[in-house]
Amino acid sequence: QVQLVESGGGLVQPGGSLRLSCAASGSIFSIDAMGWYRQGPGKQRELVATFRSGDTTNYADSVKGRFTMSRDMAKNTAYLQMNNLKPEDTAAYYCNAVVRDILYRPNTYWGQGTQVTVSS
Repeated sequence: QVQLVESGGGLVQPGGSLRLSCAASGSIFSIDAMGWYRQGPGKQRELVATFRSGDTTNYADSVKGRFTMSRDMAKNTAYLQMNNLKPEDTAAYYCNAVVRDILYRPNTYWGQGTQVTVSS
């Protein structure tokens, strides 16, 4: 079993910054991909940024130039640096990971979510 634990959410004023973290732990042989998704009030969950091993990071158009996803492979941790935050960025942010176990079977996991609220 694998656990994803997010942290770093909170209340910030428009134009401010936050850094989210997602730490993966448990039965991990390797991680194929990690990503960040968000779900705003009354909205469907949407992709924010994804990183796939051996590939580049992809971003939603709405966050390009403002958000940066990075990853510390040694710590199985992903980060989302969010700058110039806007009220429309208000959402619950979820971490996602595709993890291979010791039998090399892929499984998808989700974190519990961390709330980001952008308001003056």
